[in-house]
Amino acid sequence: MIADDPTTRRRRRWHWRTLDTAAGGLALDLGLYAASTVFAAITAVTSTLLPHRAWGTIAAAGYLVATLVLTAQLLLRRRTPTSPLVGLPARWAVTGLAWAGTALLPLLWQSIERAGGRTDRAQEEVLVVEHAGARLLEHGTPYLGPDAIAALPPADQLMGYTPYQPGMAMFGLPRALVDTWWTDSRVWFAVGTALALALAVSALRRTPADTGETDTAHRRNAALLRGVQAATVLPICALTLATGGDDLPVLALCLLALALAAADRPGRAGLAVGLAGALKLFAWPVALVLIVWGLTRRAGARVAAGAIGLPVAALLPAMLVDRDALTENVLRFPLGHGLVTSPAQSPFPGYLIATGLPAGRLIAAALLVTAGVAIAVRLARRPPRTAVATAVICGYGLLAAIALMPSTRFGYLLYPLALLTWAPALHRPTDTPPTAVPGHLSGRATSA
Repeated sequence: MIADDPTTRRRRRWHWRTLDTAAGGLALDLGLYAASTVFAAITAVTSTLLPHRAWGTIAAAGYLVATLVLTAQLLLRRRTPTSPLVGLPARWAVTGLAWAGTALLPLLWQSIERAGGRTDRAQEEVLVVEHAGARLLEHGTPYLGPDAIAALPPADQLMGYTPYQPGMAMFGLPRALVDTWWTDSRVWFAVGTALALALAVSALRRTPADTGETDTAHRRNAALLRGVQAATVLPICALTLATGGDDLPVLALCLLALALAAADRPGRAGLAVGLAGALKLFAWPVALVLIVWGLTRRAGARVAAGAIGLPVAALLPAMLVDRDALTENVLRFPLGHGLVTSPAQSPFPGYLIATGLPAGRLIAAALLVTAGVAIAVRLARRPPRTAVATAVICGYGLLAAIALMPSTRFGYLLYPLALLTWAPALHRPTDTPPTAVPGHLSGRATSA
């Protein structure tokens, strides 16, 4: 991997920082909400998925309100630059209101309509998680075995699979106990997401700022706000939470783990990423990189205890109850060897290669393995010594994996987007000077 010219890296960071801080950050906020308004409106009119259309109808209004508020803030800033209504706390308030209007309100509306009998107000993953919770409560495992899945009608066999780690079934337990709107698994996905993000923000705000620069704390808080926006009001996240939601608590726990790493709490970072890993496989690469980060601080065992211990503890009961069912759901099905194949198909390079070339699946798999080996070599040669470097490696690594996997979804991009946007908020006084965007894996700032 060839390093960028330092002048080029500095120029790129300068251009982004100029855009990110224009009009005190309000200009980019306005661009985000305006573009999101257009996206939500187009989704409401053109999406073939009815839950997505319902989301777009409400979210477009929420984004439009945020756009109008930002327009008013920019006009006010031109007249009164020091007004508290245009400062960072006001931007946090608008972000919170935007998340409520574009994610939480559509989520609650769809949950209430679903409880009232509408069958087109939830993505399939909501039903899968709730069925997993009911099976966990009744049988002690969230998984159906291959024989039980084969006995289902062919049209229902896909829904018989639970391609998640056992911990995900916990979000389906409320529905197994009480059938009402507030037991919809998306409600609890939102609760878990909000709690994890609140803990992450708290951990970073308690991290001491560099006393050598008076504006360092302000810049870090501004970067933190941008990271929170990427995990909440960005349409790919708001849409996912309102219609499906299972990825958001996983993402939020990964962000919490990185925040705790930045706060020099390796044991707690391991527990946070371990909780994420007990929910979904997407957190396991993040756990691996965090363990390598821990090794550079002589805390690898403390990180690994939670990062590995919690997922293993979640798997053991399911393994003891029905090992074949566990294997069918969490290994065979994701690898394409289940009774039915995953419908996850997005036109990324891996999917196009797998479906368009002779022996395409083998070629795509080889490219994926090659990318994994390249990242492993990078970790071995220059292990990440900061939370910033860890977040950047995780972000680019997941981006490469999503691009090269034969079966993937467009929505999975929320992971690398949020991780890379989160990275600038993780700077500590001992790190290299903070920038508004993460550098490349080969950059000096990401390997400090």
